[in-house]
Amino acid sequence: MYGIADGWIQEARRVPSPHFGPRPKGVQPDLLVIHNISLPPVEYGTSCVEDLFTNFLNWDAHPYFTEIRGLEVSSHFLIRRDGDLVQFVSCDERAWHAGESCFAGRSNCNDYSIGVELEGTDDEAYTDSQYEVLQILTTTLLTHYGDINPQRIAGHSDIAPARKTDPGPAFDWSRFRQGIALNGVDK
Repeated sequence: MYGIADGWIQEARRVPSPHFGPRPKGVQPDLLVIHNISLPPVEYGTSCVEDLFTNFLNWDAHPYFTEIRGLEVSSHFLIRRDGDLVQFVSCDERAWHAGESCFAGRSNCNDYSIGVELEGTDDEAYTDSQYEVLQILTTTLLTHYGDINPQRIAGHSDIAPARKTDPGPAFDWSRFRQGIALNGVDK
């Protein structure tokens, strides 16, 4: 497991985002949402995701960026293809990753969720390193935030099915769930 203090994973590379806010009073995270992202689309290893989440994206650097110009989004975490774990927002704060969303009849998932972005696309296999880091991160979060449990882990497509498809068919839910079970999380 990773160390965690004040909502920050000690082993993560910290890259603070301005795109966050407080959770509603008395609300603790009880949902984990898995996403994917690549910027430009299907390009990996660039700084563009970090730049987007921190307000430094050069909107003129790629034609696709005109479609997302001015977007103010963030996630708590990004797991790069090589397994590099980046954290943008404390898990104790509200990141802007879910948008219009609903889980188990409860709307506004940003209020009560933790968002994890995997560098990738819906249709390209995620790396072994990404699964390893995601499983350790998930185990840490499930242990630290007791209201999150394996039944309260969802894809972006599960909470916003009319708008989103990620993490997509390339994400191996069975492999992921087996890995967290092996880490001793079975609540």
